[in-house]
Amino acid sequence: MKVLKFGGTSVGSVKNIRHVVSLINNDEPKFVVLSAMSGTTNKLVEIANCHKSGNIDKAQNVINELREKYMQTADELLTSSLKDIYFQFCNNLFETLSVLIRNDYTSHIERIIQAQGEICTTHLVQLYLKEINVNSILLPALNFMKIQDDGEPDYPFIESQIKKELQDHLGYQIYLTQGFICKNPNDEIDNLKRGGSDYTATILGAMINAREIEIWSDIDGLHNNDPRFVENTQAVDELTFDEAEELAYFGAKVLHPTCIFPAKWRNVPVRLKNTMNPQAQGTYISSNEQGYGIKAIAAKDCITAIQIKSGRMLNAYGFLRRIFEIFEQFRTSVDMITTSEVSVSVTIDNTSKLEEIIAELNTLGNVEIIQHQSLICVVGFISAQTKGIANKILESLTHLPIRMISYGSSGNNVTLLIDSDYKIEALNSLHNHLFLKPGNGAHNSVIQERHVFLDSHC
Repeated sequence: MKVLKFGGTSVGSVKNIRHVVSLINNDEPKFVVLSAMSGTTNKLVEIANCHKSGNIDKAQNVINELREKYMQTADELLTSSLKDIYFQFCNNLFETLSVLIRNDYTSHIERIIQAQGEICTTHLVQLYLKEINVNSILLPALNFMKIQDDGEPDYPFIESQIKKELQDHLGYQIYLTQGFICKNPNDEIDNLKRGGSDYTATILGAMINAREIEIWSDIDGLHNNDPRFVENTQAVDELTFDEAEELAYFGAKVLHPTCIFPAKWRNVPVRLKNTMNPQAQGTYISSNEQGYGIKAIAAKDCITAIQIKSGRMLNAYGFLRRIFEIFEQFRTSVDMITTSEVSVSVTIDNTSKLEEIIAELNTLGNVEIIQHQSLICVVGFISAQTKGIANKILESLTHLPIRMISYGSSGNNVTLLIDSDYKIEALNSLHNHLFLKPGNGAHNSVIQERHVFLDSHC
C-alpha cells in the first residue's frame, strides 16, 4: 500500500479536487492524506486571533465567509442527494464555531478552530468519491494520530491504532484521512503545527510499512535552489534521507522540517510529485547514496547569532556544558555552533526566551547579539576526503561578508551565516558557480541592490 498526501493547493478548487481523484482512482489500494483547501487555515487562524482579541463580530464574519466558500464548492462538486448531506454537515460545523467564539478564549478552543479545515475538506472529498462510486472510506485522524507531552508523535499508540483501523475496515480501495490534526495526551484536539500534513503522511507510511510515501504539491519535486529568488532552478532527481532532512530543516519549503525522520526510521522511500504535472519525475528520497557532489541549496531566515566571549574558557573543561544547559533550561534549540579558545558562537531561530537566555549567559562572559541573519545551507554528499568543494563554495561568495561557517559534523552540508540583506545575492551567486555552466542560462552579474525577502516575520 502507498500513502499519498495532497496539499491545500492540490484540493483548492472543484477542478483540482476532480483532478486529484483522477490520480488516486485506480486499482492499487492507498492511504490518502489531505490538507485543508488552500486559504482555509489562514482564515481559521484569523478567526482564532479575533476570538483571542475579543473581536467577535469580525470572527463571525470570517466564519460566514469560510462557510460560503465550502458551500459553493460543494454545490458545484456534488450533484446528487449527497449535496444536502454535506450542506447539513457544513452548517453544523460552522455553527459550532459560532458557539465556540462566544465562550472565553482558551488555547484548547483555538486548536479546535484550527482543526476544522481538514475535517471540512476530507468530508467533501469522501462524499464526491462516494458519488462517483469509488470504494473508499474516511478514517478520522483523531482516532489514531496522537502526540505526547513534548509534542512528539506517540508512535506506539499510532501504530497500534492505525493497524486496528485498517483491520476493522478491510477491502477498501482508498482510505482517506486528515493531515495536520491529532489528539494530545489529555485527549484534546491538537495539531502537528503548520505544514504538518506532510508529517502525518510520513508517520502513517512508517507505521504501516508502506511501499512508498508520495507527497503531492504544486512544484516538480525539491529544487536545487529556491525558485522564488533564483532563476534556472531544477528539481533534484534523487536525495538521501539525510540530505532531504538537512534541506527541509534549513528552509526548503516543499517539505515539513521533521517529516523525513519517520520514513528514514522505517526505511520507507518518499517521492515528491507535482499534482499539476503528474508526468514529471519529481524527487525520490531513499537510503540510496548517489555519489559525491553538491545537490541543492536552501536558506533559513529569522536567525539570531549569539557570541559568548570569556577568558575563563581557555584550557577549561565544562564551559560548553554550562552554555548549553542554559539553552536547555529555556527549551531553545541551537542551529549552528562555532568555537575558538575564548569564544563560542551559536545561532537560534526561536527568540521567545532571548532575554532570559542572555541574562544567564552574561554570568559566563561578554555576550553579543546579532539579529537579522540567514543561514545558507549547501547540501550533498560532501565527504571530508573530497578535494575542492569547500573552496568552490567560498569562491562563490568572495564579494560577500560571511559571519560563521560550519562543516564536518554530518558530511552532508556546509552551512554559512550571513546578513539577511545578502541572502538573495548569495543564493544566486552559489547557484551560478555550483550548478550553471557559462552559456547555459547563467546569470553572472552581481546583484547591485540588497533586496531583503524573508520567509516570515522575525
